[in-house]
Amino acid sequence: MSMIRYRRGAALTGALALALTLGACSSGKPAPAQGAGAGTGKKTDGPISIAYLQKQGDQEYFVSEAAGAKKKADELGIKLTVVNLGNDASKTITEVKSAIAQKNSGIIIVVPESAVGPQVAAEAKKAGIPLLTSDDQVCVSGPKPAGCGKADLVARVGFSGVQMGGEVGKRAAAEFAKTGWSPADTRIVYAWKQDTTVCTDRINGAKAAWKEAGGPEVQAIELGTDNTPAGAQAKVEATVTANQGVRHWVVMGCNDENVSGGVKGLNNAGVKGADIVGVGLGAYLACKDWQAGADNGMKAALYIPGDEVGKLAVQAMYDRLKNGTEFAPEAFAPTRMVDAGTWRDAGFGCK
Repeated sequence: MSMIRYRRGAALTGALALALTLGACSSGKPAPAQGAGAGTGKKTDGPISIAYLQKQGDQEYFVSEAAGAKKKADELGIKLTVVNLGNDASKTITEVKSAIAQKNSGIIIVVPESAVGPQVAAEAKKAGIPLLTSDDQVCVSGPKPAGCGKADLVARVGFSGVQMGGEVGKRAAAEFAKTGWSPADTRIVYAWKQDTTVCTDRINGAKAAWKEAGGPEVQAIELGTDNTPAGAQAKVEATVTANQGVRHWVVMGCNDENVSGGVKGLNNAGVKGADIVGVGLGAYLACKDWQAGADNGMKAALYIPGDEVGKLAVQAMYDRLKNGTEFAPEAFAPTRMVDAGTWRDAGFGCK
């Protein structure tokens, strides 16, 4: 496993079960992103308890993330409470207040939508406890992290959206080059929840990488989804109906749900796997197709280890509480591109 390091801020202390390398923002100095909800900067005396609040907690990536977080908490001997927020913004605020009322030492959160971020940060700041975001960014001063200054971004643990999307776009271009398809009768589908900043980052990264990798000019269709397989499937099926003359399809999206659902939607509409290049992001759904020997068009997927993000987030919060170590503005876990022939080598189970 490669080393994860902080580019900014203090390095994580304590022994990690796996050696991880952190990446950070490229600002001239560590941004005071923790200013909202960061707490007082003092060490915590006595027992440590952390609330890990997750959107879509039943999604496989987040299940893995929670498992990693629990494992790390057990190693550190601290209490961890994991809460599934679903997609409910109102429940998010209720659970944040509940976590504070229960005297948790710190809060790690994956917000269901970025618009709720400022209120989450305000509640943590008012309570004087550290706040760390996982996966999705939160802006203190507004609902859209994309337009937020670095100093107003709450510290985050997860992945680089642009970099991940870039890996997907690069692989999709390579797969397309093998096909000999004409760009004229091909369409690229980009499917994602369009009000989620990290998703937009991934799509933008995929678009740029497709071009940089020599992908031809192919008409693109952008589909707004709810980031679920069913949502993507329905949108793609309707898209095929509206594009009867298209013979070949390339599918990219924010996550495995979008690509898996998109590929299934194409299959249901009569498009064979040989006429599809699907490149997922997550690999936890793609691997099921490969495990079953399906030839449905899912050519590859970027493996993102949710458990490593959970471990990293808990370790960072522990170091902040126990040792007073400030969060790095951003900390990134590693990724790996896999396909039907290599996914087992990555060492993750396919449930």
